[in-house]
Amino acid sequence: MELELFSAAFLSALFAIILIDLVLAGDNALIIGLVARNLPKDTQRLVIFWGTFGAIAIRAVMAILVVYILAVPGFMLGGGLALVWIARKLLMPEADTATSHLAPAATFAGAVRTIVIADAVMGVDNVLAIGGAAHGSVLLIVLGLAISVPIIVWGSQLVIKLVDRYPSVILLGGAVLAWTAYSMVVREPLLAAWFEAHPATKLVAAILIFSIALGPWYSERLSENLKPLVVLLPALLVWMLAFEVAAGVWKVQVDYLLATNEGEYLLAGLRWLGWLPLAAAYLWLREQVQKRNARSARA
Repeated sequence: MELELFSAAFLSALFAIILIDLVLAGDNALIIGLVARNLPKDTQRLVIFWGTFGAIAIRAVMAILVVYILAVPGFMLGGGLALVWIARKLLMPEADTATSHLAPAATFAGAVRTIVIADAVMGVDNVLAIGGAAHGSVLLIVLGLAISVPIIVWGSQLVIKLVDRYPSVILLGGAVLAWTAYSMVVREPLLAAWFEAHPATKLVAAILIFSIALGPWYSERLSENLKPLVVLLPALLVWMLAFEVAAGVWKVQVDYLLATNEGEYLLAGLRWLGWLPLAAAYLWLREQVQKRNARSARA
């Protein structure tokens, strides 16, 4: 359906697209700004330019191919996992002064590569939203992509300034990526029906994704005694999810209150207590590694 130029329907759709860009293109601006924050000022401008160019180019391609892309089994799941990896990369502690002065070309290439991957994954929602609001109008789709350019450019520069003044903004960027990753994983066609049949696992999956994605940030702020939680919390959630998956595949009951035979009671007990010896083994191995490293440092 092609909308008549400057008609009420056309202007209404254009206004909707501007709102969509303000909300969704802001995510891309946030990521570009965070990736470019540690680069020299002249390199920052180049990264913002090429990052924006990459974002728009990818969205233009996706606007044509999005129907086929979404039909690829596992795309949403793979994209969600990629965003978790990018979030962890963004939240890694700053390198020390001995290693922070990397070659400008390598740093520039790494920054652009990270931005392009994030844009490719996060651009799906933007393209879907703009395509829906445009009602098939090619002109509106093109306008939507064009409008997102200044939002991304100005937004990226604003993020860099905010990070310089308020470093905690970095955590916001990680949280945005983690939420997008969670949304993509639970909407994956291969898993959507399973998540609907096991509503409680959505919360477990959300906590798991956020704990892994934001791990580098809170690990840096935990005391030495609490740092094992960075590994133990996600591991425990994976353990619980594994039993839910097993219950669905093998048609067994893992809920202690609903168990009906000895095998199910044993499985329920393993679910709630079986992780304890594994956690103890991890803590013991971690302590041994720390002692060995301490001896090596003294030698």
